[in-house]
Amino acid sequence: MEILVINGSPKGKNSVTLQTIHYLQLLHPEHHFEILHVGQTIKTLERDFSPAVAAAGKADVLLFCYPVYTFIAPSQLHRFIELLKEAGPDLTGKYASQISTSKHFYDVTAHRYIEDNCGDLGLRYVRGLSADMDDLTTQKGQKQAEDFLNFLCWSAENGIYEPAAQMLPSPAHMPVSVPESSDGEKTGDVVIVADLQEADTQLRDMISRFRAVLPRKTRIINIREYPFRGGCLGCFNCAVSGKCVYTDGFDDYLRNEIQTADAIVYAFTIRDHSMGSRFKMYDDRQFCNGHRTVTIGMSVGYLISGDLSREQNLQTIIEARAQVGSNYLAGTATDEQDTDAAIDRLCAKLTYALENRYLPPQNFYGIGGMKVFRDLIWLMQGMMRADHKFYKSHGQYDFPQKQWPKMLAMYGVGALLSSKKLKSKLGSAMTDGMLMPYKKVLEKTKQN
Repeated sequence: MEILVINGSPKGKNSVTLQTIHYLQLLHPEHHFEILHVGQTIKTLERDFSPAVAAAGKADVLLFCYPVYTFIAPSQLHRFIELLKEAGPDLTGKYASQISTSKHFYDVTAHRYIEDNCGDLGLRYVRGLSADMDDLTTQKGQKQAEDFLNFLCWSAENGIYEPAAQMLPSPAHMPVSVPESSDGEKTGDVVIVADLQEADTQLRDMISRFRAVLPRKTRIINIREYPFRGGCLGCFNCAVSGKCVYTDGFDDYLRNEIQTADAIVYAFTIRDHSMGSRFKMYDDRQFCNGHRTVTIGMSVGYLISGDLSREQNLQTIIEARAQVGSNYLAGTATDEQDTDAAIDRLCAKLTYALENRYLPPQNFYGIGGMKVFRDLIWLMQGMMRADHKFYKSHGQYDFPQKQWPKMLAMYGVGALLSSKKLKSKLGSAMTDGMLMPYKKVLEKTKQN
């Protein structure tokens, strides 16, 4: 088969993910692998995209290859997909799949993003390989890589692929009315981080209403206008010092102009099943903070133009971002139905959260994601020194191995439960014992 490898890593030939491709090339010389380093050459492709169109036209299979950055693929690969759709080559009937490497932090949302866009392009999608960064160095990982390629080839030969999601026609966006600003002196500082292009009139109106209704001072930062030098390079220059290798000043701007606010509201138009490549560049460049949840306790909200209700994966990303960061997600106001009411609800919830410092506990998205980071930073503390220092000071090394009293107590409970004679004598005492700490709380509450 003719396999076009779309290498989305900004590291190009030095990509960890790409080494799996080289391994498969050695095992299967009967297939021809052409590698397109789109992550490293995205600015060149913006000037002339014809080589990518020609390579895609010759291929039997498009194989996306990338490291997972911030819940999805790197911003450079986002931009490539935008350019590919703009070029409009007929890829109908060709096969597509993907190989990613990560520490399995939301690799599922990254894979779904690629799958959804493959469906848009008319490609026949085969489920991809989500590998740990170190998998190729193990026999198990090597076998999984070979098994994946064999499955991909078998699927292409036998016409097996995942059914594409059926996207219904998009309804018309509901209009927005912009009232006069609410009476009284406004206080506080809510920053609206937006991706505003010239044609985004609907999103501009949504922002205008939000600013008029919210009884807090607001300011807009349009990241479309920020002079980014480029997307995150994954170079880890910031791992020790927290200083980005780029000289465009974004790391300082992020910390001094955005993360100092009382709350952040993100505003964008849905593009290609995501927030678009510019917003993804903004997200990826926040890696200057490493894996540090520096906005713990901050409330966030979203103003979104587009059919969010049909974008399950994007909904997951939005919720998971807030959960991992230990932020209160005040809401997502869209223009799908009653736009004015949706924006007003967001304003009301955000105001309540700011006035009452509301922060509910994390759910699985947050707890699970942070445990992946906890183990990663503990293992790599010698390199990721800024992360390690932050995790230590914020008590994020919550390893269960340190809870010796509870573990010993559970041995005692296990011994009781394994004895039928003792278990029958205990009767309901076990349940009563479990409820005892909670009853103490209730009794204390009654007394107060």
